[in-house]
Amino acid sequence: MAPRLLVHTRTTGYRHDSIPDAVAAVRQFTGFDVDATEDPAALEQPLDGYAAVVFLSTSGEILTPAGRARLAGYVEAGGGFAGVHAAACTEYDWPYYGELLGARFDRHPEYQPGRARVEDHDHPATRHLPAVWDLTDEWYDFRDNPRGRVRVLLRADETSYAGGGMGEDHPLAWCREQGAGRVFYTALGHARAAYRDSGFLAHLYGGVAWAARLVQ
Repeated sequence: MAPRLLVHTRTTGYRHDSIPDAVAAVRQFTGFDVDATEDPAALEQPLDGYAAVVFLSTSGEILTPAGRARLAGYVEAGGGFAGVHAAACTEYDWPYYGELLGARFDRHPEYQPGRARVEDHDHPATRHLPAVWDLTDEWYDFRDNPRGRVRVLLRADETSYAGGGMGEDHPLAWCREQGAGRVFYTALGHARAAYRDSGFLAHLYGGVAWAARLVQ
């Protein structure tokens, strides 16, 4: 039986029109079965049967108190968690979630071309990438810099686009451990086009598969 992912896409704030494309892309990931839902009750149920839970451009307050407790217990006991793009705009009222993810969204300039620089090639989310990755996305700034709390995989090169607000040290994708669990986050994935881009899809697959312990 293939490992399963629980992909959660509930939004109570801004809703990305790329969500259907994103879910369809994750369903094509090799080696996984995927359950996709927007029902907060799905997070209230036992999660032990999932290799990872993925928050895919979620936004706002999306979990019930029971769901929060279930997700925290799952990760602390060794479950995987992956957050994509607006997952950093999620559960602002739950302090644990900010610790889990590593940083919270602050603002972004307009969607535009730019460059990401790989800091760590020894990870399945970045092994396939060039040292400098040219792409178009929505370049998130965060309320604080997660470096020191996370293993930074990619950083944004703010000299390559207009309106960046974090300066030279601007983490963009990272991983970390929480309790016995693994956590991966990428700020990329704003537009529908991302989910047809082979480089981005390999980045996302590598991060999710790492969180799920399918790869090292």
